[in-house]
Amino acid sequence: MIKLTIERGSLLKALSHIQSVVERRQTIPILSNVLLETSGDSVQLRATDNEIEISESVPAGVEIQGAVTVPAHKLYDIVKKLADGSQIALALNGETNQVTIQSGRSRFSLASLPADGFPSMTREDMPFHFDVAASDICALIAKTGFAASVEETRYNLNGIYLHEKNGENPRLTAVATDGHRLACAYVSLPEGAKGMPGVIIPRKTIGELSKLAGELDGTVNVALSANQIRFTIGDVDLASRLIDGTYPDYERVIPVSNDKVLEADAAVLMDVIERVAVVSEKSRGIKLSINRGLLQVSAASADEGSAEDEMDATYDSEPVEIGFNYRYLLDILAQMKGGKVQMKLTDGVSPVILGDAGDDKALFVLMPMRV
Repeated sequence: MIKLTIERGSLLKALSHIQSVVERRQTIPILSNVLLETSGDSVQLRATDNEIEISESVPAGVEIQGAVTVPAHKLYDIVKKLADGSQIALALNGETNQVTIQSGRSRFSLASLPADGFPSMTREDMPFHFDVAASDICALIAKTGFAASVEETRYNLNGIYLHEKNGENPRLTAVATDGHRLACAYVSLPEGAKGMPGVIIPRKTIGELSKLAGELDGTVNVALSANQIRFTIGDVDLASRLIDGTYPDYERVIPVSNDKVLEADAAVLMDVIERVAVVSEKSRGIKLSINRGLLQVSAASADEGSAEDEMDATYDSEPVEIGFNYRYLLDILAQMKGGKVQMKLTDGVSPVILGDAGDDKALFVLMPMRV
């Protein structure tokens, strides 16, 4: 049995965190549910897909202690429709095995499944514990996550590689690549992270972490082993299995001899690329013609037409023509918060290094394409 009363806003906030882990199409029925389990004067909500687990405790007026599982998305949709500030009474009917949800004159019944059948992720010992500012977590994800591969056959690239990078200034480093582009960002190595193993955090976990950390103005506690990682974000606990694979030696693809340097206004360049790319939707190819003080962007297609635009730029080397997938280039330019992008080149066929001229905490490598 279980019977409790809870404030609608608190329950809705917790469910918004919890339900996004639950896949809408499940072959295992109980994985479509959220576990509600009381403890003292609170109720813990927990959801899992057997790879990720999220839990959060919410204050509640508990009349009868107990636990039950109900469909996560249905419960979320119901609570979302109820009036702001309302109280919600939730109880399990032992005869029908249905959970009633009542608020004011509104009353709902949901089918339930027993709590003892709800899976729980086995918790490993976590030998490494450290705190990272939520803003740093969000920055690491934003600057790298877009470059993670979505090809399931390249499973070891389907996430962010988080690791310690030693040197004069030890750093906690995040890397993602899909083979066409590479993104690398770092923050100072937190106390407690020294000696940590390099781990590959799955793309879905990264998405959940980004949403949760984005709501927090404080620190995120990170605990990890070689197989699992856990993030404590305010009142939310996010645990995840790690990708079992070896991340490639990404430093080998970062050029070291790119001696031609272009600097340009990132926002203006994005506008220019977006205009020109109107005639390059199918091929996605654009050409950059770089000359002293001038950057020309063009695209041509037998099916779609041609376009050309130009802008001022700082450049003082011999001319270079190079082609890119414009969407990949736009993704990178969107990370240039300092205003100016710096592009380091060798020629028209070699990888290019891009970075924010006002921020040395990230770098990007982009492979050219034939246009």
